Amino acid sequence: MVENKTKVTAVTPRDFVGAVAPAGRRADGLVLLEMFSRITGFEPRMWGQSIIGYGRYYYTYDSGHSGSYLATGFSPRKAKPVVYIMPGYQGYPEIMARLGKHRLGKSCLYINKLADIDLSVLEELVHAGLADLDKLWKVHPV
Repeated sequence: MVENKTKVTAVTPRDFVGAVAPAGRRADGLVLLEMFSRITGFEPRMWGQSIIGYGRYYYTYDSGHSGSYLATGFSPRKAKPVVYIMPGYQGYPEIMARLGKHRLGKSCLYINKLADIDLSVLEELVHAGLADLDKLWKVHPV
């Protein structure tokens, strides 16, 4: 059976964000750290080397493959911050239209800087993603 490569680590998310460069990315990371903690009610955990995750869900696909992964989170990457919601962003066109400047991957939302988006809309998106994920697979604190 294939195991997920990205797993919870012992690194402290606040320490990780505190070491992010440049300073603008670090400041955005601190805002996201507080915002995601408040929205989810979960303690942040480092997943792999650069993802700060909140909550966990356990899944089993029709193929029999099973595992667990973070429910939502972000990475304050040097190039661009990335926000993750696990149902993906395809089901939220009305929210995405109000978000501001961004680019999408399947479960990745790329933002140049937080000043480019409406943070209240991002909060709405994270809430919606967690609620929809919880309907598919129960979301748990890590």
